[in-house]
Amino acid sequence: MSGKRLGFFTRLLDQGSAQERYRLAIEQIVHAERAGFDTAWVAQHHFHADEGGLPSPLVFLAQAAARTRRIRLGTGVITLPMESALRVAEDTAVLDLLSDGRLEVGVAGGGTPSSFAAFGLDAGQRNTAFAENLRTLLSAWRAEALGGEDNRLYPAAPQLAQRVWQATFSVEGGERAGRAGDGLMLSRTQPRPADAPDLPLDELQNPIIDAYLAALPPGVAPRIMGSRTAFVSENGQQARDFATAGLSRGLERMRASGHRLADTSLDGLIRAFDVHLGTPDQVIASLQRDSALARVTDLAFQVHSIDPPHAHILRSIDLIARHVAPELGWRRGTPAAAYEYHVEEKL
Repeated sequence: MSGKRLGFFTRLLDQGSAQERYRLAIEQIVHAERAGFDTAWVAQHHFHADEGGLPSPLVFLAQAAARTRRIRLGTGVITLPMESALRVAEDTAVLDLLSDGRLEVGVAGGGTPSSFAAFGLDAGQRNTAFAENLRTLLSAWRAEALGGEDNRLYPAAPQLAQRVWQATFSVEGGERAGRAGDGLMLSRTQPRPADAPDLPLDELQNPIIDAYLAALPPGVAPRIMGSRTAFVSENGQQARDFATAGLSRGLERMRASGHRLADTSLDGLIRAFDVHLGTPDQVIASLQRDSALARVTDLAFQVHSIDPPHAHILRSIDLIARHVAPELGWRRGTPAAAYEYHVEEKL
């Protein structure tokens, strides 16, 4: 597929204080824009600094909007069950105006299970809460009456109802996103079935893509993001050295949560964490074996769980734009304009 869009994705896990993490992530987004990337995405996580460094993605993206001019800015994702849907509607409406219409809104029902209690929820309620909050969010954006009164969202933001992305691990979730006409967000990694722990990631995600495409309403263009961990360096051994440190930290977190891996060698960890790393040629070859990426409209690359130093992240961004992404269907200069839709209202 030609004309793919290229994205930079961050979980804001650089070493340092929260303030330093935010400063470095802004620099990385600015650098990605200069390198020609079309989109930048930030993840939301509550409480657990080693899982993700940002509880307030919309506040952060307001600063990113002030420092950039062209690159589109997205949430990957807002954990909607733990939010006030009306406040999300208001904050996204304001942010879209401040960014000159560059906001993309990724949402999901997931999140660290232990985080839900602090928001007055049981983790088992996440799917119900997600569905209810998404309905409220869409109603607000579409200027429907809120609270049984003549309350309407201000500022009005009907355009945002056309820029929703849903993240999912499941075929059912892919069908739900397609039926709604939303974008589909595929993760850099996801849990394997107990009876197939070595199943390649694309074999898990191709059925999700199939379900999404089958459910799309007529006339709605697909939006499919494939997020992947990719760290590119001119020095392949240096990339492996950074991976040894980063993936070892990931292994310790996995063990602490009760999971065990049969192969804890570096190559075993690279496979388990679905990592693509090395020289440009090595990363190109690795990514080209991923059949799901041939079907996506959007590529999004992040360095987690390697998490190398900041300067090496910046260099990896350059190498991805210069060497890797063009071999996957991206061309620098593809306009980063708002996504076009061919129906007046999303079904």
